[in-house]
Amino acid sequence: MNIFKKKTAEQMLEGVAKTGLKKNLKAKDIAALGVGAVVGVGIFVATGEGAHLAGPAVIISFLIAAVIACLCGLSYSELATMFPVAGSTYSYAYITFGEIVAMIIGWCLTAEYLVACSAVASGWSGTFQGILANIGLSIPKAFAASPSKGGIIDLPAVLIIVIITSLLCYGMQESARVNNIMVGIKICIILLFVVLGFSHINVANYKPFNPYGIKGIFAGTATIFFSYIGFDAISTAAEEADNPKRDIPLGLIMCLAIVSVLYISVAFVLTGMVPFKEIISENAVPGALARVGINWGSALVGTGAIIGMISTILAVLYGQVRVFMVMSRDGLLPKLFSKVHPVHKTPYVSTIITGTVAAIIAGLLPLDIIVQFLSIGTLLGFIVVSLSVIVLRKRMPNFNRIFKCPGVPFTPIIAVICCTYLLSRLQAKTWLGFSVWIIIGLIVYFTYGRKHSLIQNEETN
Repeated sequence: MNIFKKKTAEQMLEGVAKTGLKKNLKAKDIAALGVGAVVGVGIFVATGEGAHLAGPAVIISFLIAAVIACLCGLSYSELATMFPVAGSTYSYAYITFGEIVAMIIGWCLTAEYLVACSAVASGWSGTFQGILANIGLSIPKAFAASPSKGGIIDLPAVLIIVIITSLLCYGMQESARVNNIMVGIKICIILLFVVLGFSHINVANYKPFNPYGIKGIFAGTATIFFSYIGFDAISTAAEEADNPKRDIPLGLIMCLAIVSVLYISVAFVLTGMVPFKEIISENAVPGALARVGINWGSALVGTGAIIGMISTILAVLYGQVRVFMVMSRDGLLPKLFSKVHPVHKTPYVSTIITGTVAAIIAGLLPLDIIVQFLSIGTLLGFIVVSLSVIVLRKRMPNFNRIFKCPGVPFTPIIAVICCTYLLSRLQAKTWLGFSVWIIIGLIVYFTYGRKHSLIQNEETN
């Protein structure tokens, strides 16, 4: 069998016709899905982490990260309009580089979405319990922490995933409505911080602006880049977009524009309010308001963080389910992962399985070191997407491209160089853990996927 066998455009679009998903998402819904995925834990935690590495120049770090994300986003937009299918980078890798590369990238996306969902749920649990403690309530420790932290199970983390899983099983349009509301609240809360904090900026806190030089700025970029992870979930919505060739690129561009403005604004205000060495990463944004005596604002922003994390869980869980669904449809995973509910038109079996695994991870396992682990899979995915644009311009020059990435091949090449550099900044132990994860994915492929692959079986018949 040829493990590098590629899908044709016709084979790619055949799967869409068989799926039966409802096409009812507009550009605003898709943009909100992306904002929901991206603006979550990152804006409340990463800003402080980046400031410790870059000083006030973390503002530049966020700007560089935004540019890299936008460069990758242009490539995503071109491919999403060429092939309006779920599966995101996995699907694009299949048609460009072949089955084995697609399997590896799909497995990378699994690390990104599934583990991120669990990690955010754990973070949500901690913040939720903090709010309960402020009003004099507490959850017994046995049900408030994972075994590694002295408990039996982190029940709040499990319950929030169960609730969101149920919502996604019920219907994507209903999920999108709930997500749109949460994203609206989240943006208002962040803008409130910017407005309240702006009047408490002390210009002296910006001096020295760049205490650690260029290395500090790029170290900050590598650390905070995970804050932009999730916008690629937009391309997984292609099969449920009302007009994917218009709504996907428009939603993606809207998402990145909104996110970039929010992150840079928060970084500017935060480093102006608090000397960068005194920023408490775990409570950076609410803590800055409490520091200047705006306790009601601090409490409100803390509540916004809770809502923000819920929308992030919804978005990344949604993305994971769609990737599983497409891999199953191609035969690389069991068929039950692509089974669609006859009434709600959602891949409910895949959703339930994914939600269950995510809930188990969130409830029982420690998740302290996964941020960089997530970044590897995502950055590799960005590299593959950027290279795919270059390859397909050569291989399929006459294909109808509704949206064309400008400056090809230079734009995607710059994106590849930037992503490669950020990968080089990650720790060796992170690469070791990721290598183990990829080996597991290859075992799944060679023991199941290769034997059941639709295009491999077509080749032998």
